[in-house]
Amino acid sequence: MTSTAFASGASIPAQQTCDGKDLSPDLTWEGIPAGTKSLVIIVEDPDTFFKPFTHWVLYDLPPNTRQLPAGLPPQPFLTVGGGQGKNDFGRYGYGGPCPPNGTHRYIFKLYALDKLLDLPAGATKAEVLAAIGGHVKATGELMGKYTRKQ
Repeated sequence: MTSTAFASGASIPAQQTCDGKDLSPDLTWEGIPAGTKSLVIIVEDPDTFFKPFTHWVLYDLPPNTRQLPAGLPPQPFLTVGGGQGKNDFGRYGYGGPCPPNGTHRYIFKLYALDKLLDLPAGATKAEVLAAIGGHVKATGELMGKYTRKQ
């Protein structure tokens, strides 16, 4: 998984964060195995105090999808197919990095599944992870970092 907005391990630009326009970054991937029925993307910050904070949940993306454009609208269903769940901000779609202190990591994780999840709009990360159990054919990931300018 890659993005033109930032390299793996590099800083996420401010326009993809709460300090900017809070736009989702473009994403591209390859190597989806044959027999994949749907794709899932979950973005979380593992550096929070109590639990990983979920920034984005996408599910039932068509298996032939190989990229997402930047700035996807915060709506339950995507024009490219699939749906967006609710993030830990309580909203549909992408909620960019907004760490309260220090530098946090943001893990963009892609799952290739052997089934369509067919979950209702607004599914949470927990609901998606429960539904994908035993159906993951492959995974990929991209990690970016962000530190707020205080």
